[in-house]
Amino acid sequence: MPKKLRFLITDGYPEPSREKFNDVGMRLAWELYRDMLGDYVPDAEVDVWFASDAPSDAPAELASYDGLLWPGCSLTVFDVEKESVTSQHDLVRRAYEEGIPQFGTCWGIQIAVYVAGGTVRPHPRGREMGIGRKMRLTEAGRNHPMFRGKPLVYSHFVSHDDEVTELPPGATLLAGNDFSRVQAVEVKYERGVFWGIQYHPEYDLHEMARLIVAREERLVKQGLFRDHDDLVQYVDRLEALAADPERKDLRWQLGIDDDILRDDIRQCEFVNWLRDQVEVEV
Repeated sequence: MPKKLRFLITDGYPEPSREKFNDVGMRLAWELYRDMLGDYVPDAEVDVWFASDAPSDAPAELASYDGLLWPGCSLTVFDVEKESVTSQHDLVRRAYEEGIPQFGTCWGIQIAVYVAGGTVRPHPRGREMGIGRKMRLTEAGRNHPMFRGKPLVYSHFVSHDDEVTELPPGATLLAGNDFSRVQAVEVKYERGVFWGIQYHPEYDLHEMARLIVAREERLVKQGLFRDHDDLVQYVDRLEALAADPERKDLRWQLGIDDDILRDDIRQCEFVNWLRDQVEVEV
């Protein structure tokens, strides 16, 4: 019988953040990744490390894992005074040293770059939220296995305040847009390879709608919505399209196309990672 593949997912959200997600009906970061993985490797074994709850309890050995997965996180990768942050740095570094494939989104791309010697800073324009527009593959991205089957220009789910500003040696820029020059990278460091993207293939319209509800106070304060009613109207349209993806009126009004609605396009970077780096038949 073939060996079951094992993956480690690190969820760095502090408990209050996880409680907020539960309150608004959103799956937690690790659950989103577990479910995305399960769609393609249904018999995969998954361990979860809650880094903010138990920063000293990272797995002592990594050799049994076929891949490490890094969802989004509300922490900041350059906040090196927090053990919950530095303990995750250490885990990424160990995986690089041991040559274990890694894939991550949002926080994932930032920690991959930072640990390898790159720079991450607060975004001077504030938050990119909801639908990130006009992601464009670089020349390297057009020829990279991460983007096999991806349009040259696409939209994607985003939610971030920080951005990668300088790549480390061994990193290749694969995609960017007008908001953030770095939206996708491959980082080669020590013996390892990390495929990182700033956006979120693990989200769908419903989960993004719930995230917007969870972030209401800051989104209104930042001017992305006028007030509570404005936010609710937008969320309701997202939820309605999630329930009926063929509604032409909502697709047109929201500017949402197949690159958002179709799993095979939205998640192709992750699927390609499974095929190319973990060597899974998907």
